[in-house]
Amino acid sequence: MAMTRTARPARTAAGVRAPLALIGVGALAMVAVEMLNPEYDLVSETLSRYVHGTAGGLLPAALLAVGAASAVLAARLGPGTGRAGRAALVVWTLGILVAGLFPADPPGHWHRPSPSELVHGNAAFLAFAALPTAAVLLRRRMPTAHRPGLRTALKALTRASITTTTVLAVFLIDVMDGGPSLGLGSAPTLVGLAERLVIAADLAWLALALVAVGGEGKAGTAGTAGTADMAGAVGPSDAVNHPAARAEAGQDRHA
Repeated sequence: MAMTRTARPARTAAGVRAPLALIGVGALAMVAVEMLNPEYDLVSETLSRYVHGTAGGLLPAALLAVGAASAVLAARLGPGTGRAGRAALVVWTLGILVAGLFPADPPGHWHRPSPSELVHGNAAFLAFAALPTAAVLLRRRMPTAHRPGLRTALKALTRASITTTTVLAVFLIDVMDGGPSLGLGSAPTLVGLAERLVIAADLAWLALALVAVGGEGKAGTAGTAGTADMAGAVGPSDAVNHPAARAEAGQDRHA
C-alpha cells in the first residue's frame, strides 16, 4: 500500500515535466526567432509575421509545443475542476494549435489577408480571449490550498493576462479599422509589444498551473505519511485507544 501511495505522486510529478519542458522549448523558440530577425520591429510587428523570416519554422513549432502542453493540462485538471474552465482551456488549446498550422501573412498585409492569415488570426484571437477566461473560471479550483505563494502568483498572472489581452484587443481593432494610429514615436502601432506581453503572461500562467497540478499528489501523500507516522509512534496497542482510532471505530459502527 505504501508503495502505491508513493508511486502515485511520483507519476503525477513526472506527468507534468514533459508539458513544462514543451512550454520552455516553445518560449525559447520564440526568443530565438526574435533574435534571428532583428530587421523586424518587435514593438509594432506581431510575432506571427516572423514565420517568413530567418528560421521562421521555429514559430509554428513553438505554437504546436505550447498547444500540446495545454492539452495535457486540460486533461490533468479532470472533470471535477469545472466544466466551463476546462472548456475555455480547450478553446485556447485548439486555437493555438490551429494558429500553428496556418501561417500568418508577411509584414504589411493587414488589409488584404490571405485565407491562411484569416484562419491564423481568428484562431489566435480566440485563443488569447479564452486563456484569461479559463484562468478566471479555474482560479478557485486549482489545487493550491497548501501553497499560498503559488495561489498568489496564479492570481497575479490571471490579472496580467486579462489586462494585456484587453490592451492587445484595442490595438488589433485599431489596426484592422484603418489604422495603425495608436503608435508611439517611430512605432506606428504597439500591437507587437502588446502581443508579446500577452504571450509572456499566458505561458507563465500555463507553467504555474502545471506545477499546481503536478504537486497535488505530494500534498495528499504528506498528509497520509503524517497519519502513518502518528500511528507508528503510538504503537499497536495504543493505536486502538487513540482519539483518531476511536472516531473511526464510531464511524464504522454507525455505518
